[in-house]
Amino acid sequence: MPVNEIHPALWRRLMAEFLGTGLLVAIVVGSGIAAHTLSPSDTGLQLLENSIATMLGLAVLIVMLAPVSGAHFNPVVSIADRVLGAGSWAQAGGYLVAQTVGAIAGALLANAMFGLPPAIASTDRATPGHLLGEVVATAILVLLIFSLVRTGRTAIVAPAVGAYIGAAYWFTSSTSFANPAVTVGRVFTDSFAGIAPTSVLPFLAAQLVGAAIGVGLVAGLFPRPSKGTP
Repeated sequence: MPVNEIHPALWRRLMAEFLGTGLLVAIVVGSGIAAHTLSPSDTGLQLLENSIATMLGLAVLIVMLAPVSGAHFNPVVSIADRVLGAGSWAQAGGYLVAQTVGAIAGALLANAMFGLPPAIASTDRATPGHLLGEVVATAILVLLIFSLVRTGRTAIVAPAVGAYIGAAYWFTSSTSFANPAVTVGRVFTDSFAGIAPTSVLPFLAAQLVGAAIGVGLVAGLFPRPSKGTP
């Protein structure tokens, strides 16, 4: 997340975004495959196992890589960061590419770890309810991150974001992808966590709408960055 005021060399930041997004997708996909294998007849338990692994793994990745790149791991976070006045469009564009390539690599890595061949997902998720879930999930994620940044509470971004994603797995109909790069990456695994290519563009559109709502809420509720806690 955009919590870091020191700017290492761009190639280091891009590497961190590639690695962090790739490992995030490997966690999501890998834990999904493991959950399906361990609990084949209980979808609720599969989702619980998948969500716990994701929330903990995401928090760890943010703690580890935030000092290098800010630990965005998500194109909507990088774009929102720029729209709200930080970074540059060149950095945001570089992050987007690194995140997307990393996400695809992470899905392929998870498949390989569990002995699954590379495959395109077949799970169709683009229902009106799922798309509304993505709007809500993404808007709240953006609001959460930048409310903490603008009120000087960056130390709790990692646990807060991890906890939110764990909760959003359950209260949103889409299980809270809320991330265009992760959405693209999950096309490359025909497993519990996969999403069919036909669902990708509607999901991306919903995530962008959610990001715009989130940015609007941040601008309205937290109009200026603050170094102190409100």
